[in-house]
Amino acid sequence: MDFNVSSIKTSSDGIWQGENPLHYAFPLLIIQTTLVVFLSRSLTFLLKPLQQPKVVAEILAGIMLGPSAFGRSEVFTRWIFPTWSTPILESVASIGLLFFLFLVGLELDLKTIRKSGKKAAGIAFAGISLPFVFGIGVAFLLRKVIKGVDRVGYGEFFIFIGVSLSITAFPVLARILAELRLLTTPVGEVAMAAAAFNDVAAWILLALAVALAGGGKAHHSPLISLWVLLSGIGFVVFMFIIVRPIMNWMARKASCGHHIVEETYICLTLAGVMLFGFMTDLIGIHAIFGAFIFGLTIPKSGDFGGRLILRIEDFVSGLLLPLYFASSGIKTDITKIHSLGSWGLVVLVVSTACVGKVLGTFIVGMSYSIPVREALTLGILMNTKGLVELIVLNIGKEKKVLDDETFAILVVMALFTTFITTPAVMAIHKPSIHQLQLEKTPKIKENNLRILACIRGPRDARSLITLIESLRSNKNTNSSITKLYVMQLVEFSDRLSSIVMVQRARKNGFPFIGRVLRRDDTTDQVTTAFEAYSQLGRVKVRPTMAISALPNLHEDIIHVAEKKRAEIIILPFHKHWQMEGEEEMEIHAGHGWRTVNEKVMRQAPCSVAVLVDRGLEVNEIMNSMRVCIVFFGGADCRKAIEFGSRMVEHPAVRVTLVRFIQNFGSNFDEVERTLDDTTIADFKIRWDKQTVYDEKEASDELVEQVLAIGKSGEFELIIVGKGMFPQYIMAKLFENPSTDQHSELGPMANILASSGKEIKSSVLMIQQQAFGCENTKDVNSKVASQC
Repeated sequence: MDFNVSSIKTSSDGIWQGENPLHYAFPLLIIQTTLVVFLSRSLTFLLKPLQQPKVVAEILAGIMLGPSAFGRSEVFTRWIFPTWSTPILESVASIGLLFFLFLVGLELDLKTIRKSGKKAAGIAFAGISLPFVFGIGVAFLLRKVIKGVDRVGYGEFFIFIGVSLSITAFPVLARILAELRLLTTPVGEVAMAAAAFNDVAAWILLALAVALAGGGKAHHSPLISLWVLLSGIGFVVFMFIIVRPIMNWMARKASCGHHIVEETYICLTLAGVMLFGFMTDLIGIHAIFGAFIFGLTIPKSGDFGGRLILRIEDFVSGLLLPLYFASSGIKTDITKIHSLGSWGLVVLVVSTACVGKVLGTFIVGMSYSIPVREALTLGILMNTKGLVELIVLNIGKEKKVLDDETFAILVVMALFTTFITTPAVMAIHKPSIHQLQLEKTPKIKENNLRILACIRGPRDARSLITLIESLRSNKNTNSSITKLYVMQLVEFSDRLSSIVMVQRARKNGFPFIGRVLRRDDTTDQVTTAFEAYSQLGRVKVRPTMAISALPNLHEDIIHVAEKKRAEIIILPFHKHWQMEGEEEMEIHAGHGWRTVNEKVMRQAPCSVAVLVDRGLEVNEIMNSMRVCIVFFGGADCRKAIEFGSRMVEHPAVRVTLVRFIQNFGSNFDEVERTLDDTTIADFKIRWDKQTVYDEKEASDELVEQVLAIGKSGEFELIIVGKGMFPQYIMAKLFENPSTDQHSELGPMANILASSGKEIKSSVLMIQQQAFGCENTKDVNSKVASQC
């Protein structure tokens, strides 16, 4: 069916009126969007085992919908992607691209780039200059071989080819590093800093190319290009001198807490994205430059930028951006690469891009004394392409600098270089023999207590400071110093906003919390809390950060515990409670965090503690704190006594040890019983005058006895071992219906952590080092089955 574009209507009257909705703009756009999102998400799922970034699936989805695959069917093209719908699809996709580039500018902190150091700048320069020079040679060859390319001016064609070969996709690189667990390593830190330099340089070069291109008009003159460049420079100066102070003022006003004011300023900012995009389009530079520069002017401190990201990010990156890949795929016709010579050009372009990027980065990396494997890995990482590459190619095609065949060749190059990044890095970047030996070396026993404590936010920080403070002795001996490694756990996702968390890493591979995410009030609170606490002097605080997807987060925790020789890992429970009036409200962090805890407990090379927080906070610098150690017997309970014993030396902590004993028939190992008795005897001899000791008989009402301790309100904290209690006690605990609710805590801590039991005390569950041993949960299950 033929259409007159001027007569296209927005919506139909429906099939009952005899109209086909696919012949109208809006219903067809709905179908196109649904198809694009479904196909790209399906490919993302299929490519996930290969650890490919989402952008690879989105590029493939776009190509499949174009004339290279599904688009070869005339029926499919006529019904789903007719020619008259292309401007509509591209307009909607361009809106998504406009706001995506605004988000990229919002995330990119120029101060961080300036502070990244000479190493990152040198690597970025080499990673741009060498492939750019190689690209000029490739451009000469393409002009000789491909018909019609020689009609384009030398300058703009060389620049477009050079930029397409030398660019590094900053957002895609961050996600690849996260998948490969390299974000907080020296290689990841240098790669991210160099990619940020590369990004800024690429946009400057692209602006130059656009100014020179002039839309392929025959009457385009160098004088017009000069005016476009000067206007672009004037626009950037105007944005940073005039607009930036206005945005700083708006950010401060929007943060005052008044909901109406906040909404007004956010709406004005989003309208500004469209306005400044129009201004750069009016100048003759693509509209995305206006949105990108406007994003750079938004203040990075405070939470105004974070609120903007939360409002638009998912809608833009999840729904609108895939449309841009679809519109790019429709323009990509792989069949244009039809001859053997054309495929030879593909091999040449891919080889030139890889050799130029890898070689340049490798040579400079070696000059900075980076090990060979790491320098080679860095070169491969810097060769990552992605969305930014497609933007460059699409602008080149739009300005008629790139013809169909050249466009297809460069799209294949971008797809191939991004696809091989992950497998190539996995093959090359392996732990050195020295590192493996270090990780297998037994931990050195020291007088200092080394703790790795994990937190998710301010609430975890407050309760953790209280717990660590209770371990601080007031004795003036070096042996009583506690060394605390605080690891903030950050879930890395496909969200663009995750990228900002990896831009400011310390050079030792473990970023300081205080230097990572200054725009977020939550992180500011965490930073302030630990900076203030570290001034006490008896605890050495070393903040670190783990940024990974939840299924892999436990590996970061275990790695740091091994490297720092931690004696115990403290994890936050996946739930906490707070009072709302007279009612106790349960707040759930998610089952993914529970899985993280379970994996750490199974694989940790040291003891593990889980803190169930019911309001354990600092009260006037530890004015008073009452702790109860509940002892049943077994290795975990003995570890609980060892941990709790360190609290006795604190002048503001009052420790009570309650031991539940069984005075009749027990099959509990006599060796274990002897160890228990020895541990209790040593505790009483050493701390008899400073603690309270109480023995209780483990009766049939054992669960009620323990619950009574938690309900009494006499203790702010109850410390209990995880499991392997005597058989009789295990039998009584497994009779409780809530025993399996939180099995990772063990039966006793599970009871104390259950909701609806009016428990007032926080609970610290401790598991003795279980690495290489049989799972405690399985052992407990066997004991229960025997009972």
